[in-house]
Amino acid sequence: MHLIWLRTDLRLHDNTALTAASQRGPVAAIYLITPQQWLAHDNAPCKVDFWLRNLQALEQALADVNIPLLIRHADTWEQAPGVLSQLCRELKVESVHVNEEYGIHESRRDSAVARALEADGVTFHSYLDQLFFQPGSVLTKSGTYFQVFSQFRKVCYTRLHSALPPLVASPKAQAVLDLQSDAIPTRVEGFAPPSESLRALWPAGENEARRRLDAFADEQISYYKDERDFPAKPGTSQLSAYLAAGVVSPRQCLHAALQSNQGEFESGDIGTITWINELLWREFYKHILVGYPRVSRHRAFRPETEAVAWRDAPEDLAAWQQARTGLPIIDAAMRQLLETGWMHNRLRMVVAMFLTKNLLIDWREGERFFMRHLIDGDLAANNGGWQWSSSTGTDSAPYFRIFSPLSQSEKFDSEGLFIKHWLPELAALNKKEVHNPEAAGGLFGVADYPRAIVDLKKSRERALAAFRSLPSRQEMADHE
Repeated sequence: MHLIWLRTDLRLHDNTALTAASQRGPVAAIYLITPQQWLAHDNAPCKVDFWLRNLQALEQALADVNIPLLIRHADTWEQAPGVLSQLCRELKVESVHVNEEYGIHESRRDSAVARALEADGVTFHSYLDQLFFQPGSVLTKSGTYFQVFSQFRKVCYTRLHSALPPLVASPKAQAVLDLQSDAIPTRVEGFAPPSESLRALWPAGENEARRRLDAFADEQISYYKDERDFPAKPGTSQLSAYLAAGVVSPRQCLHAALQSNQGEFESGDIGTITWINELLWREFYKHILVGYPRVSRHRAFRPETEAVAWRDAPEDLAAWQQARTGLPIIDAAMRQLLETGWMHNRLRMVVAMFLTKNLLIDWREGERFFMRHLIDGDLAANNGGWQWSSSTGTDSAPYFRIFSPLSQSEKFDSEGLFIKHWLPELAALNKKEVHNPEAAGGLFGVADYPRAIVDLKKSRERALAAFRSLPSRQEMADHE
């Protein structure tokens, strides 16, 4: 008997570890419910619910090939070695197979499990699956991890041209085992179920992920570059939650994109090229997680920015979290997050810059809040995005480039359609006034919409001053 330990790879197709395990003989699947670990990692209730719903769909798909799915509980990952060792003894398991995950805690967990199993004579096998390239295999000429995305992308393109990662064959039906699947819990203590309206936005299962991918590749990808920045348009793939949970693989995404562009990465359809670029950003941030483990520890990638004098401003932070900053594009974006578990990517940058620059509040507050609400929350991408926006990260926006929420709003939601959808109290304003009700003179107080909590010009100057006063990286190195 062989075991596949499922984590963020909740799919039957193109699943490296599952196929490898099934080729060795009879296989069963195991999933660990780890509530305290999920709480410690700020996983959103809607994301945990999405995992459970996808497990139900996967259990049925596995049943079609006679692979039972077992559920075990381990409050934290520290208990995983004991729980898995016990199961392996019960089932007389010879080998356990996993797809690699990245981050300090994930690596330590897998090492501890491997040691415990190998002490019992059970072999532990891990596979590259959620990335195109093994972290540590895409390096600069001096042998270090890339810190600049454009250089990383260039090497990735060269590699992909010479060897495209193939899709993995799905496991064949095996003989029926004398082992019953376990019931999948519908909820986990500590994680309140999300609304039915949120669930309806994110149907579970590989079939839905594939439907979205195919529809995007067939109908939308060509417009992606032109439409992805406009939150009122359906310009994005809506696949991020499925990618984060491993319901669809990056290989499946890459193959679908290339198929729509005659196999080309860097020429042909500009929308396709732009979307493949986004897959490589996802890859880049996961490599950063491995190459620079401090970002897993809530540390700034740029050490000198640890000296930023962030404000302790609980009222401003609460106003941002509760979508009552008085800046419509910020509040509309935050309402989208709170109600759907997702936020448009352009707006993730806008609200992150507003929090870290205009309010001068520590990026870690925003990173944590996003993780607690995003259905597609992913440590690498979320951390990378927040550190980019706050000018503390790799390849990040220079500190003096500060998005103005008003100009972003006027540029990317010029008609105010997105704002009015999420802030219906502003529906009566015209398309000029809706971006800045306060400046509309006499209209202030529309349906109790709040005043702006900050002066954008003064707060911009405050942020510039805070960053200008930092020591340079060289000064810090000299001091050490």
